Amino acid sequence: MDLERVLWVVGLFVFWIAMIGLMYIGWRGRAKRQDQRIGELPGVPEDRGNELLPPTSGLYVGSTIAPSWQDRIAVGDLGFRAEAHLSRYEHGILLERTGAAPLWIPQDSIRAIRTERGLAGKVMTKDGVLVIRWELPSGTEIDTGFRGDDKTVYPLWTEEDSTTATGSDSAPQNGESA
Repeated sequence: MDLERVLWVVGLFVFWIAMIGLMYIGWRGRAKRQDQRIGELPGVPEDRGNELLPPTSGLYVGSTIAPSWQDRIAVGDLGFRAEAHLSRYEHGILLERTGAAPLWIPQDSIRAIRTERGLAGKVMTKDGVLVIRWELPSGTEIDTGFRGDDKTVYPLWTEEDSTTATGSDSAPQNGESA
């Protein structure tokens, strides 16, 4: 190989490493900016109440700051996709993620459960992602996305929400008018 080709390969490799480093710095900066808005997440309680919907397997897509479907949360492990199981209990929703801390969504903080085309940069077919809008203890509303392996359970989740969710500012579900 000639020296010019080697220099091009080394130059492109250094450029690639620099771009990865800048993305990492940007992700850390986003996490610092969001840290106060997110605050502490609720812990999983000992008493979850009776199980209302059995666990369904799928993919935790991520969480975004509502109402933007692309403003991904970078704080902690909320920004990373993971295999997950989603369960509904009397006192809230449990999202058990592989390789990440379980996420507990208390019943009184749920604002809406709906289906969407996409969330956190993940775009699917119509109604491909189950999205739970809820309020953090800090007062910030976020959307948490779950893509189920079996999408036939989505109506159970959205129907269940219409009868048990609290909060006066719930969003209309699946095209219903307010």
